[in-house]
Amino acid sequence: MTATVHSLRNRPPASIDRLVALTAPGLTAVNHVIIDRMQSPVALIPELAGHLIAGGGKRLRPMLTLGCAALLEYGGARHHKLAAAVEFIHTATLLHDDVVDASGLRRGKATANRLWGNPASVLVGDFLFSRSFELMVEDGSLKVLKILSHASAIIAEGEVAQLTAQRNVETGEDRYLEIITAKTAALFAAACQIAAIVAERDASVEAALQAYGRNLGIAFQLVDDAIDYVSDADTMGKDSGDDFRDGKITLPVILAYARGSEDQRNFWREAMSGRAVADADLAKARTLLLESRAVEDTMARARMYGAKAIDAISGFPNGLAKTALVETVEFAIARAY
Repeated sequence: MTATVHSLRNRPPASIDRLVALTAPGLTAVNHVIIDRMQSPVALIPELAGHLIAGGGKRLRPMLTLGCAALLEYGGARHHKLAAAVEFIHTATLLHDDVVDASGLRRGKATANRLWGNPASVLVGDFLFSRSFELMVEDGSLKVLKILSHASAIIAEGEVAQLTAQRNVETGEDRYLEIITAKTAALFAAACQIAAIVAERDASVEAALQAYGRNLGIAFQLVDDAIDYVSDADTMGKDSGDDFRDGKITLPVILAYARGSEDQRNFWREAMSGRAVADADLAKARTLLLESRAVEDTMARARMYGAKAIDAISGFPNGLAKTALVETVEFAIARAY
């Protein structure tokens, strides 16, 4: 499949309304699967899982599975269970992430670990992982099972890699990109790639959708890491400055540290070590990030990866599905900023 380089269109406000409308019938079926499969005679499981699943998320990853299937004009229903499996994997990782990060707020609501405690959150996350694998097995495709199970392993590796990089200001940009490609982009990529499997398309189509999802996922995480410093809790649905207080080494910090004076580098060492995380320190960090253009350049990198995502599907016929997928990239970069 040949491709030409596309630039992101600059036409605010960006929206995923077209993807939502395109996938609405399929997403209704996916939601039925989700509700059915999160049930358990152990009452705490559907209660806790339902708190997060019904917590205002856009269902972006399952919508990508459905949107990519629409791009390929797939008319079957296999992708409904698989999109639900993707959402279960995502939800399980959120439950585990909030425990690791000791987060108290997600999507503007109290996190499950704050309400029910860490042990319950971890175990219900394990339950949802198990449900996702049941759905994969029911689909019957070893290739789909391989793609999604591999993505699950890669996500876990990415989370561990992020943990080992935490508070280490010497972490480089290449290592950071490896981490976010694993912990975030791997599931985006798999969610898109499996559409080509159920539609029985060739390897070039599979690779194109996988590249679309991977680059979209990288752009998505870059934006997340930028807006943690320049947005607010109401906009983000989580506590502002969480990454700063947790000592997470994200691209804005990497760039600001590399460009800073020795005094500024000492500040970042103190802050990322956890010894300077007061509100005044966060305010200083924001000033340094803006002065060094670290946030601006992080967003520029997000736009670059967004352009790569759009380029990956440039060879597909124009139509509603392709437009919706392009606009999804634009939304991912413009959101909450």
